[in-house]
Amino acid sequence: MLLELQISDFAIIDRLHLRFDTGFNVLTGETGAGKSIIIDALGTLRGEKADPSFVRAGCPRARVEGVFSLEDCPRALPLLQDYGLLDDGEEQVILTREISAETGRSVARVNRQAVSLSVLREIGGRLLDIHGQHEGLSLFNTRTHLDLLDRFGDLLVLREQVSVQVARLRALREELAELRRGEARRQQRIEELRYLLEDVRAARPRPEEEGELLRERTVMQNAARITGLANDVYAALYEGRESGRSAALSVVEAMARVAANLEELARFDPAVTAMAGTASDLHYQLEDLAAAVRGYRLGLDFEPGRLEAIEDRLTVLRDLQRKYGGDLAQVIARAASAEAEIEKLTHSEEHIADLLQQESVALAELAELAGELSRRRRLVGDELARQIEQAMTDLAMPNVRFAVQVQHADDPDGVPLYGRRLACDRTGIDRVEFLIAPNPGEPLKPLAKIASGGESARLLLALKSILSRVDEVATLIFDEIDVGVGGRAGHVVGQRLWTISENHQVICISHLPQVAAFADAHFHIRKEIAGERTRTSVTHLDESQRIDEIAAMLDGASSEHSRANAREILLRAAQWKDRRQGPSSSGASRRGSVAPV
Repeated sequence: MLLELQISDFAIIDRLHLRFDTGFNVLTGETGAGKSIIIDALGTLRGEKADPSFVRAGCPRARVEGVFSLEDCPRALPLLQDYGLLDDGEEQVILTREISAETGRSVARVNRQAVSLSVLREIGGRLLDIHGQHEGLSLFNTRTHLDLLDRFGDLLVLREQVSVQVARLRALREELAELRRGEARRQQRIEELRYLLEDVRAARPRPEEEGELLRERTVMQNAARITGLANDVYAALYEGRESGRSAALSVVEAMARVAANLEELARFDPAVTAMAGTASDLHYQLEDLAAAVRGYRLGLDFEPGRLEAIEDRLTVLRDLQRKYGGDLAQVIARAASAEAEIEKLTHSEEHIADLLQQESVALAELAELAGELSRRRRLVGDELARQIEQAMTDLAMPNVRFAVQVQHADDPDGVPLYGRRLACDRTGIDRVEFLIAPNPGEPLKPLAKIASGGESARLLLALKSILSRVDEVATLIFDEIDVGVGGRAGHVVGQRLWTISENHQVICISHLPQVAAFADAHFHIRKEIAGERTRTSVTHLDESQRIDEIAAMLDGASSEHSRANAREILLRAAQWKDRRQGPSSSGASRRGSVAPV
């Protein structure tokens, strides 16, 4: 619910700080005093268009801020968490909108964090619902009629089951369509895959084979040089070289002599012991190295024709890669999956038949669910029409007839019901529209085409009072919804609005004293002129001030006679509220307050 509203430099409001009540809040005052400006300010918090004309003359910017409690806003809480706009344990959210006079642009914030207008609109729409006599989003938009009906009849769970089944059926049909589209080139694809399999099976490649062959080819191409190097290394290590008359010692022999000399030296000087050990280790390692080189040299086998065989094999492997794309490992992987795809394509007719059977079962299940949903909607629609006609009678329109029209459209691919094939989407098979006949003898016609401003205001009020128990928006704002309603029906309008406030916070601008009498918190809005500037101020009225205000609303002046009438109106409203609340109620009125302006 809306706890506080702060408005700065907005139209003729310079500074305003309101604290609202949890129940029924009424704002009254003379025409032009600024009541609708407050509604406009609240509209900016819902993400509505922010016009630069909203900025008070001579000011750089206008600012509107609303503080909301989240205790009674179940739909807003997960949304705020998803956007990362709410810390753990927080129980309030602050919406802010600033409008620049110079650029006309606005900045929106949620809990001090800047957000896009679409995010503000999404969040604000779950916190506030604004209705006026010309408001038509929920009433004149036929797309919302189905939602209103399902919420009233508590049918959203069954509707979700229908939605899930529709999604399942669509998935099956998409898979079938894909298979049927592929049927035309099925044989061509099978042939392509078989060629791939035959080529890979014939070549029998290994993922690492190409690298091994490249290394072997390098060795074969440098056979002479490799042999020469290996011989030179072994000769230097073990055989030594001829030099003049005597042969030079090999590296191994030279190292053996170094090791022997150091061992003998260590017997005379122990400090040389470590060096002797190192020389001995090196001698043994050189012997091992010489043996390894000898083995490598003896193992060299440059088979005639091997280089040509390697080149031929590399050509085969590279042809595979060029033909089927990717590296050798990817070609092998494609061949591995080709077999499974061939199996699937070969047996696609059986797969199609299986999917058709699944589609038939899913369609029958959907028909059962959608049929049950439609049947319950008709029953709920009759009950909603009965309650609305009764509410309109209470609102001084006893001759109104109201109906919920449920229609169906044919679709050759739709669900089989009532001997027809009916179109079915995620909401079911029904196309719902509200019909009304305001006067006797007139046929029922679409609501949006014939309802006048006064009729639509009362119809909206009737709908809201009936649907209030399932409406998840915590704060409902009614802007002069009682326009066109006389004093006799005004008492019933007040009752209806107060009844809605049992489940919601209600903020209402009203010109009817009979409506204002039901308020739990009554605010008086007036326009003041100070110097050459006009400003709006708001006062929260006490009991005595309420009597004066309602008396003035009755006949334009607060005479003793009008004050007596005002007391009578307030007394009747209080008695009705006490009866409504029951004997357990304390009778204490739910009150709000206003900060100094």
